[in-house]
Amino acid sequence: MQPSVAQTVVNKPSAATADTVTVRGRVTDAQTKQGLPGVTVLVKGTALGVSTDTNGFYKLVVPSIRAVLTFNSVGYATVERKLDAKATGARVVNVALHPDTKALQEVVVTGGSPSQALMGSVSGVQSQAAHDRKQKRGGVSVQIQGISSMPRAPWYGRSESYATIQENSFHTARKEPLSTFSIDVDAASYSNVRRFLNDGQRPPRDAVRIEEMINYFTYDYPQPAANEPFSVTTELATCPWNPKHQLLQVGLQGKKVETSNLPAANLVFLVDVSGSMSGPDRLPLVQSALRLLVKVLRPQDRVSLVVYAGAAGVVLEPTPGTRRADILDAIDRLQAGGSTAGGEGLRLAYSTARKYFNKEGNNRVILATDGDFNVGEQSDAAMERLITEERESGVFLTVLGVGEGNLQDKKMELLADKGNGNYAYLDNLDEARRVLVRQFGGTLFTIAKDVKLQLEFNPARVQQYRLIGYENRALADEDFNNDRKDAGELGAGHTVTALYEIVPVGAPPVVDPLKYQANPAVAPASATADVMTVKLRYKEPQGSTSRLLERALRGTATPIVQASENLRFAAAVAQFGMLLRQSDYRGSATFETTAKLAEGARGKDAEGYRAEFVRLVKTAEAARRPTEDPESYGVR
Repeated sequence: MQPSVAQTVVNKPSAATADTVTVRGRVTDAQTKQGLPGVTVLVKGTALGVSTDTNGFYKLVVPSIRAVLTFNSVGYATVERKLDAKATGARVVNVALHPDTKALQEVVVTGGSPSQALMGSVSGVQSQAAHDRKQKRGGVSVQIQGISSMPRAPWYGRSESYATIQENSFHTARKEPLSTFSIDVDAASYSNVRRFLNDGQRPPRDAVRIEEMINYFTYDYPQPAANEPFSVTTELATCPWNPKHQLLQVGLQGKKVETSNLPAANLVFLVDVSGSMSGPDRLPLVQSALRLLVKVLRPQDRVSLVVYAGAAGVVLEPTPGTRRADILDAIDRLQAGGSTAGGEGLRLAYSTARKYFNKEGNNRVILATDGDFNVGEQSDAAMERLITEERESGVFLTVLGVGEGNLQDKKMELLADKGNGNYAYLDNLDEARRVLVRQFGGTLFTIAKDVKLQLEFNPARVQQYRLIGYENRALADEDFNNDRKDAGELGAGHTVTALYEIVPVGAPPVVDPLKYQANPAVAPASATADVMTVKLRYKEPQGSTSRLLERALRGTATPIVQASENLRFAAAVAQFGMLLRQSDYRGSATFETTAKLAEGARGKDAEGYRAEFVRLVKTAEAARRPTEDPESYGVR
C-alpha cells in the first residue's frame, strides 16, 4: 500500500467528479533507480499539484480530459506525461528523471495584499482556478506564471556574499593542549553546495563550511540519560586521507521529543517581500515552505505574520494552529516589490513575539529572506548589534535563506549565529519539508543553548591536532567558563558532530622541532592512557547559568574499515568538503575514494539523503571549477 501524500499547493478541486481521475505512482532517479523525495508533480497550466514523499510516491486527483502532468525537481530534466483523454478511475504513472544542468521550476506567485505600502506586484497569467479563488476571497487575485526552462547563471558576476574562511591548521598539544569552540547545527552550506553541483558548477571555496556539511546528516548516537538534554559519544580511528594520522569523532545527540509533547510555540513568520524576492526560487518557495509548516501546527501553537519591504507591517495577528485556512490565506496574499527595510522588519517581528511571549513555550522568529538588506541596518556590525540586543528577550531566531545570484549567505549566517538560532538554505521544496516538517522539533524547539566544547589533548598520546571546520565558531579558551559568552543552540533530536585530525605520538610531526628552544621529550603513553578529555557547557533554554559535562577517551585507533558507520560517513563528508575547498590538508583524498567510503557507510538511509550525497560526489569531479576560464561562462 502506497503512503499518502499531502497536497502542497493550495489550489484544489472541491470534489472528485466524473471528469477527474486519480493518478498515483513513483518518481525515481533514472541512474540509481531510487525514489526521489520532493519532486513537484503538477497538472500543467494549473496550480494543482503535490510533492513526492520520502520514497518518491505521489497521489493526485486531476482532470482527466487532455490533462498533462509535469514532473520537476532541481537538478533533473522536467518530464511531461499526457493522460488518456478517455481515462477514468485510477491510473498509475511511474516516471524516471534524468540529471540535468538546468533547473525547471513551477512558479506560483500570488497577488493582492493587505497594504500596498508594504508590497509591490509580480505579473503573471491568471488561471481559471485563480479567478475562482479571487471570487471566493472577495477580490484577492491569485496569479500563476507557467513552467519555463531557466538555465542557472554561473556564480561569476553574481553579488553572492560568503564570509572568508581561514582553514584551521595543526596545533601542538604540548604547547596548546586546549581546543575550544561553539557547536553549530546549521546545515545551510550543504544544501547551497548541492545547488551549485546540480547546476554543473563547483561552489566557491568559502561557500563550503565543512562542519555544516557534516551536520546536515543525522547519525546513530545513543539517546541521552533521562536527566541530560544530550548524550556524548567519542570514537578514534585511522584517518582515511592520511593513514599515519588518526581521526577523532565527538558526537552529541539531542533528546528526541514527540511533537505532541513539545511546548507550545509562539511563532512569528517574518517574510522579506522586497523586489529582490520576486524570483521563482524566492518568495514562491517561501510561501510553499510556510504552507508545509502550517500543516504540522498544533492547536496550542500561535502564528503571526510580519512582512517588510519599503516598510514593515503585521499581516496576521497571533492565530491558533487550528485556524489553518486563515494562516494560509495570509501567506497566499504575499507578493514582492520595493526596497528592503530589514532592520525595521526584525524589530517589528521581535516586538510581536515579545507581545505574545509564552513563558512556558517556545518563542521564535522565522525569517525568510535572500539576505539583501538595503534599507535600515546595512552593515554586518549594525545588524549584529540589533540581533544581540533582541536575543536577550528570550526569543530565538530561525533564518531560511532562499534565492541565487545575490544570496547574502554571510549576513544570514551572522543573524542566526547572534540570534540564538539556526540557518537553513532552501534550494527546493523537499529541503523546506526536511527543515520545517521532518525536523520540526530540531529546527524550532531548543533544548539547550550556549553549548560549548573544550577538548584537552594528552601530549603523551597526541603530538598535533586539527579541528576540521568550525572556523567561525572558535572561542578563546577562557570563554568556556564565561557564561556571558554566546554559543550555539541544540534542538530536540538534533545531532552535532565534530572531527579532529590527530598526529599521534611516534608519527612524523607536521611541525619540526624548534631549534632555539628546549624540546623536552615526551614519553609515549600506553593505549590505556587518555587520548583527550572533552568538557561541555550548556544552559537550559531560558537559563542563565551553565552546567558542565565531562568525558574522557582512551584506547587505540580502530582501522577505518572497522570504524562505525557514523565515523566513516562523517569522514567521507569531511573529505568531500576538503576536496571542494581544495584544502591543503586533503592528503590522498579523491572523489572516487570519497564516494566509496560514503557508499560503504550509507546505513539505513530511510530518506535517501546519503544516497544523494554519493551521487553528488560522483558528479563533482566533472563539475566546472569556479576559478577556471570565466569567459567560458559568458562573463566578461
